[in-house]
Amino acid sequence: MSDITIYHNARCSNSRGALELLRARGIEPHIVDYIKHPLDEAELTALVARLAVPVRELLRSKEAVYQELNLGDSSLSEQQLIAAVAAHPVLLNRPIVVTPKGARLCRPPELVLDLIP
Repeated sequence: MSDITIYHNARCSNSRGALELLRARGIEPHIVDYIKHPLDEAELTALVARLAVPVRELLRSKEAVYQELNLGDSSLSEQQLIAAVAAHPVLLNRPIVVTPKGARLCRPPELVLDLIP
């Protein structure tokens, strides 16, 4: 089992690109298809903590549900935003890659190269 995890959406070109870059270097990461198997609030909270960024930085603001839920409202707490992502996983930006060297949102996909030996 790899010590590298990618939170992946196969429909996303950036996510596919990061996965291809890993595989081109002989790395087969643990793939978490968070659309098919959504993360719960505890898992999301842990992932956001690992990334060390506000959850707002991980939101896909162009998704219709972002507007519908008024997630641009600056008064919403981190926990409220995490609850929204848990209920609507499409809101989570991707790909997120976690390795022993750290964790980051890899947009553009080449950012994954900073996380591997």
